[in-house]
Amino acid sequence: MTKAIGTTLWVLADGYIPGESTGEPPEMLSHEAICVLNTSDKAADLTLTLYFEDREPVGPYELTVEPRRTLHQRFNDLRDPETVPTGIGYACVIEASGPVVVQQTRLDSRQAENALFSTLAYSA
Repeated sequence: MTKAIGTTLWVLADGYIPGESTGEPPEMLSHEAICVLNTSDKAADLTLTLYFEDREPVGPYELTVEPRRTLHQRFNDLRDPETVPTGIGYACVIEASGPVVVQQTRLDSRQAENALFSTLAYSA
């Protein structure tokens, strides 16, 4: 048994999916993603709520990370309760039923010189 690491509340303050891409999808599609690590022996249910500058929050988006696994989730692929907009900044609060670790990644392929950004989310 691996010791469960992480926490149950995470915040991404700088969410953004670039509205344009160069190159072939899906690899070169501009995107925002989270990687969630669950080292515990129980599945972790996640709820994501998105916050915007000029509109009400959207959510919950519901995901599950199986025990002793990772989940790589592109925000571009979230559809329920609605598609995440491109070209608009947002923040995301992630609540988990058990301790997890969350990392954020963004690929900006709007120009031939691509930019990749990655950071740990804020653990609250």
